[in-house]
Amino acid sequence: MEETTELSETVAETTAPAQPPIGDKTALVTIIGRPSAGKSTFLNTAAGEPVSIVSAMPQTTRNAIRGIVNTSFGQLVFVDTPGYHDSEKKMNLRMRNIVAEQLDSSDLVLYIIDTTRSCAEEERLIADLLESHQDKLVIALNKIDAPRPLTEHVRNFIKKHLPNVPENRILEMSAKNDEGINEVLKALYEMAKVAPHLYTEEVYTDQEVDFRIAEVIREQAINRLDEEVPHAVYVQIADLEMRSPTKMWCRAFICVEKDSQKGIVIGKGAQMIKTIRLESIKQLKKIFDYKIDLDLQVKVDKNWRQRDVTLNKLLK
Repeated sequence: MEETTELSETVAETTAPAQPPIGDKTALVTIIGRPSAGKSTFLNTAAGEPVSIVSAMPQTTRNAIRGIVNTSFGQLVFVDTPGYHDSEKKMNLRMRNIVAEQLDSSDLVLYIIDTTRSCAEEERLIADLLESHQDKLVIALNKIDAPRPLTEHVRNFIKKHLPNVPENRILEMSAKNDEGINEVLKALYEMAKVAPHLYTEEVYTDQEVDFRIAEVIREQAINRLDEEVPHAVYVQIADLEMRSPTKMWCRAFICVEKDSQKGIVIGKGAQMIKTIRLESIKQLKKIFDYKIDLDLQVKVDKNWRQRDVTLNKLLK
């Protein structure tokens, strides 16, 4: 990640209010794209930290996740949004509403397109959503490292559906390989306005501790589960307690919709839940400067994706 390092600075997690230097540029940037377009990978690469969880499983991101990039050019506050796709399921409709709300409140928009897939109906839905936002739009053509990226096809799609976006704001990148990231950041900085920073320079995310722990556990779970089970999982943090300056105790539940799914998450001889717990602890060590003692269990919350009370707590 040598190229991005020139733009980015190493930062640590905090939620302290900002006292910015006068004259720097600042922008709130919403990231939008289809599921698995590479939005979270871009955000993690740009921020230089594991801000948003990543999985090959579509629809991994469920919330508006903030990641902050501080450089000599100023501050970009990225908001990673759920993958936008066509579905009438209650949970997916909620996630689409999250995307629309973030677009309206943002200063700039970064539209990430997966060049390994043709621009079909879901891409047209996004283009329609962005039609009135073209004046603040940068488009990144991702996964150009693929053997046969559909670059020309994607550019033709953009010309047809988003004709007011100039060529210098349509860029190619590989978020996975950290190629073209700096060019995307520079394009956004050029459009950003001089304004007070939203966070101090030490910040790379504003996520609360319990949310970060829950997301790490969910990431480790969904990357090891198959078929419909990952989509039926959420993580509930039941208790958090600092037991010493260097140790936190956490009780968490992996929640599923059915009794049969509970058995899958626990695994034969409880091997699956043990693996998820140990791998979660490893990842949490990379994020926090204190040890987290994790008590991880599994429980059934029947049909939670259809209940407004649960969705209101999870989707923000």
